[in-house]
Amino acid sequence: MRVFLQQIPNANEPPRYVRLILQPDLFGGWELLRESGMIGGRSQLRREQYLLQEEATTAFEKARDSTIKRGYQVTFAQGADAPRG
Repeated sequence: MRVFLQQIPNANEPPRYVRLILQPDLFGGWELLRESGMIGGRSQLRREQYLLQEEATTAFEKARDSTIKRGYQVTFAQGADAPRG
């Protein structure tokens, strides 16, 4: 699953974004990638490992929902559980 969220840009600074990617790893577990930053600027990438798909999906949905509550809007979504934007 993938989702790309973006804040509405101000006139003075570029928009901020958050990209969430949930994917299986090579060892049978799951990995949640969280990338955030300013478009055209520096970004930060965090990686979380999960043994079970259910735990990983719950973490993905929680991260997506909390980002939306902070004022970000979904601009791209791919996957069964991601919101369509």
